[in-house]
Amino acid sequence: MSPDEHKSEALTASVAALDLQEDVGDAADPSETSTSGLSKGQLKRLKQKQKKQATDDSTSEAPANNEIVTDAPAGPAADNDEEEGAGSGDDADEGGEGAGGEGGKKKSKKKKRGKKKAGASGAEGAAGAASAAPSTSARPGEKLEQTSPPSIPVRLLFPDGKYPEGEWQSYKDDNLWRETSAEKRELERLNWDMINEVRRAAEVHRQVRKHMRSVIKPGIRLFDMCEQLEDMVRTLIEVNGLDAGIAFPTGCSLNYVAAHWTPNAGDKTVLQYDDVMKIDFGTQVGGRIVDSAFTVHFNPKYDPLVAAVKDATNTGVKTAGVDVRLCDVGEAVQEVMESYEVELDGRTHQVKCVRNLNGHSIGPYQIHAGKSVPIVRGGEATRMEEGEFFAIETFGTTGKGYVREDLECSHYMKNFDVGHVPLRLPRAKQLLATIDKNFGTLAFCRRYLDRLGEDKYLMALKNLCDAGVVDPYPPLCDAKGSYVAQFEHTIYLHPTRKEVLSRGDDY
Repeated sequence: MSPDEHKSEALTASVAALDLQEDVGDAADPSETSTSGLSKGQLKRLKQKQKKQATDDSTSEAPANNEIVTDAPAGPAADNDEEEGAGSGDDADEGGEGAGGEGGKKKSKKKKRGKKKAGASGAEGAAGAASAAPSTSARPGEKLEQTSPPSIPVRLLFPDGKYPEGEWQSYKDDNLWRETSAEKRELERLNWDMINEVRRAAEVHRQVRKHMRSVIKPGIRLFDMCEQLEDMVRTLIEVNGLDAGIAFPTGCSLNYVAAHWTPNAGDKTVLQYDDVMKIDFGTQVGGRIVDSAFTVHFNPKYDPLVAAVKDATNTGVKTAGVDVRLCDVGEAVQEVMESYEVELDGRTHQVKCVRNLNGHSIGPYQIHAGKSVPIVRGGEATRMEEGEFFAIETFGTTGKGYVREDLECSHYMKNFDVGHVPLRLPRAKQLLATIDKNFGTLAFCRRYLDRLGEDKYLMALKNLCDAGVVDPYPPLCDAKGSYVAQFEHTIYLHPTRKEVLSRGDDY
């Protein structure tokens, strides 16, 4: 036998040995196959054949393991396949037999760089990701749901840009014709964009207060409560300077304190079981303010007091309307309020209106726009007008029915009508620039200045108050030992009907 024939016979024997390994299924090491007498070129070809055989084996075994192997085509078609794969992952999230079930084991031989490789537990991975961070996008045809606690901006919950309407109420008597007037309907349509933005602010108010009601319990520190509430407002309304954000500081006045109290830095006041707390906070979009308040209490002995004020506020809302005299609203409110009695510690108290506290008209970036809505009879005969916003609020008390300024001041607001005032103190000028940039003519508190990094500003703030540029609003208090409750709604007088913008399931 010639040398060439000997080498050819050795190569044939090596290949036969490999075939024998495949037939018996015993994973013998190919490297143990005899390769004696082969040239370098023949050895190289033998290794290439072994490598190709191993690749073919792994491909043929895939269906046996219930795995689907797909070859991704090159070019644009490959992109489409990858997008369809992502869609199957969405199906798994919905609970179908997509990527989360057996389809979750679906593999692709070719993938673009930067794409995440789906594991066998696709549905479990998707569920874990959802629990780790709230989703801020909805699948086509699905409505995004708010998280608990709320963390998704309200704008994303209504992708069509139409926010929930408030409660509609018809005008009384001579103004019923407005509902059928084509001219008034057209005027209402022209105002839609503006009122829709106010509804956005109102929806933020509803969602925030709904959650806060579930966390306000005896033992909570009021400073922490206010910070949590205001941070939630900033998130849901997507705070943007003066274009959207908080309208005024969160009031959390306790017991005989009727209004304008919020904790300053370092305050350690804790809510108690026997406290009666008024939560009054506002939201704004484009300067359009939603001002609404409610009372929190835990001891049922205060139920009649709270019921009286809620009923009186609803009466004021029902009475208000185009061409209604402000004094008529006050008379209706007082009649309802003072029909209630509350028994505290064996003593019966007639619920009184706080006669020097009022509702008010609201203007752009102006919480008190000029008109006052009394809550007792004998007020002004000025009439409400079409296109006006009003805060209808009532205060009921077991005390004297008259409040005075007391305690440490926390609320401030730049004077809406002030012109240029020369300031000598450089620190006062700097503080005024901060106020103009962040609050404009909206109310603010010392906590807000702290949050902006301002420090050692009390002297400058006093200088601005003394100059008449900024007005202080100290807490308003009835007699010590008394209890005051409050409810408030923002309404808009449409050309056809009135809308209670801040109305919710709670009040």
